[in-house]
Amino acid sequence: MQICANSWQVLKFKYMKRNFRKGQYLISTDKSKLDIKVIHGFLSNSYWAKNRSLKTSKLTLKNSLCFGLYLKNKQIGFARVITDYATFAYLADVFILEEHSGKGLSKWLMEVILTYSELQNLRRWFLATKDAHGLYEKFGFTSLKEPKKLMEMFRKDL
Repeated sequence: MQICANSWQVLKFKYMKRNFRKGQYLISTDKSKLDIKVIHGFLSNSYWAKNRSLKTSKLTLKNSLCFGLYLKNKQIGFARVITDYATFAYLADVFILEEHSGKGLSKWLMEVILTYSELQNLRRWFLATKDAHGLYEKFGFTSLKEPKKLMEMFRKDL
């Protein structure tokens, strides 16, 4: 019975909706607020998700812990965490729309994600970036200490 009770708690975490405010900005984990047009529009033109299909974008949102960033109910940023809520998390699809960059919003988004209560006991976090090393290093991310221990399978045609 203990395993079932603990499993229920993990499932409960996945669906909790939380809001964080800073001035006129809002970060929310409420998926009903997400603007798929903004998210997909940005990601499908990004270097890491170029030409991602709308169907795939919707599926990634469904299966991730999502953090939407809003100004006056308009989505201006996004990040998602893929996690088991116990040991591991992968931070993905982080962006702030260009017209809102330079205001410290990416730092605030990272602070909210990394202090999110259900993600506090994770031993390992991963992410991939081509151009934002400086941001992530401020939050403790480093280059791989032992890259020979990690492998990947990348299917470029998907």
